[in-house]
Amino acid sequence: MRTEGRHIIMDASGCNPETLNNLEVLKQILVDAAERANATVLNVAFHHFTPQGVSGVVVISESHLSIHTWPEYGYAALDFYTCGDADPKLACEYVAEKLGATSVQTTEIVRGEENNGKYLHRLLTTKEREDEQKVSVLS
Repeated sequence: MRTEGRHIIMDASGCNPETLNNLEVLKQILVDAAERANATVLNVAFHHFTPQGVSGVVVISESHLSIHTWPEYGYAALDFYTCGDADPKLACEYVAEKLGATSVQTTEIVRGEENNGKYLHRLLTTKEREDEQKVSVLS
């Protein structure tokens, strides 16, 4: 079935608080993640909060990557939404590594499945995710 995109929601725990509070480092991490995912960066907007925390978005031609950080908790909430040939999983893996996350939880959503003229989303099942991982290992 044709879909218009894949959306991965990621909660990263145990991250380096200094990294989570550094706007320039986070901006570079997300831009690099977009490029690793085979996406084309169009625009970048980040904001540092007082006394701490950063929110930012990297707009890509295939959609977006976003981050919101809580350095005081070592926590980051991220979205990776892509369409086309961009692979959001590659971006997730890269960002988790660069943030120094000790624990990561992801949820993958298939977006834009056409069904009788309506476009819907659905959670990717565990089996579908495992099957995709097997295929990528064999490739």
